[in-house]
Amino acid sequence: MDGWRDFVAGTVGGASPVSTYTCILLSKICWTSQSSYHISPGFSGKLLDYPFDTVKVLLQTQNSIKSPITSSPLASEKDAMMNKSKIKQRPPVVYRGAIHCLTHTIRTRGFFSLYSGLPSPLLGSMAENAVLFLSYGQVKRLLGERPGHELSLFQLCMAGGVAGGIVSFVLNPFEVIKVQMQVLNSAALDGSRARYNSVLDCVIQTVRNEGIVKGLYRGQTSLLLREIPGNICWYGVYEGVCMSHIPEGGSKRDLGMSVHLLGGAAAGVAYWTAFYPADTVGSQIRSNPTYSSRGFVNVFLEIYRREGVVGLYRGWGITAARAAPSHALIFAMYEYTLGFLGD
Repeated sequence: MDGWRDFVAGTVGGASPVSTYTCILLSKICWTSQSSYHISPGFSGKLLDYPFDTVKVLLQTQNSIKSPITSSPLASEKDAMMNKSKIKQRPPVVYRGAIHCLTHTIRTRGFFSLYSGLPSPLLGSMAENAVLFLSYGQVKRLLGERPGHELSLFQLCMAGGVAGGIVSFVLNPFEVIKVQMQVLNSAALDGSRARYNSVLDCVIQTVRNEGIVKGLYRGQTSLLLREIPGNICWYGVYEGVCMSHIPEGGSKRDLGMSVHLLGGAAAGVAYWTAFYPADTVGSQIRSNPTYSSRGFVNVFLEIYRREGVVGLYRGWGITAARAAPSHALIFAMYEYTLGFLGD
């Protein structure tokens, strides 16, 4: 069976987002120069990538907390007067944008607050991509892919959508824990919000208080609505770029690493653009007790009424920007590993 190759290559791809800059930085801060060689490239990549994911979640959830406007770092005396007289009805905008969110969080909560919940996505990224590429490969074979018979771009897109639906059930528990740990460090937190000492403590409390299904699978609908169209576009764009560069009479094996990097970068942006509002709604449902028992459509419409389209797409820019290099390396390492294992 070829499935094990997809599984292994997907695991390597999921752990691969890393840059030379990160390796150099890590080698400088390690206790010894030799210790840096024992750090997994994928894990060091997450060290660079994860703070931007935290910023995305904080931007998405900033207006969901019922806090007085004077608690906002943007609040002024005039704003406070308007809040008291109830003239200002919209919730306070805590952050002006991604850069302000990043600098404000570091200033008020410390640099390492950006890494809250890091173990969850470290494990989740490898599990997600292993299952995703395994499912994608199996669905392609079910659709009739075999040596000498390539699938159409439409069939590849559909295989990606099915794989995305499957992987959402693996990914959601990691997303729940990650988002809850990240939002704990927001300057806009409600003082009554539960505090977790660690990722494990967060898992234990979530399961104890809400159960596995209601706790760890909160926001599953939003994740399905993100993963299915997202992976249709993810694989569709990647495979489309590859097809457009295959020489006449050649095959995908003839492509160089640069094509895989280009296709992966374009795919990463397409994935997050496909239905980004689903991720915003999911972050709200997973982090805000007010929304935890409400449905996707209900929360979607409330965010739209309160903040408009801007509220649904808050954090998209920084997410798409970080996705390009990260996803480029995921696909490049996936293809390289397949070739190494003997595709």
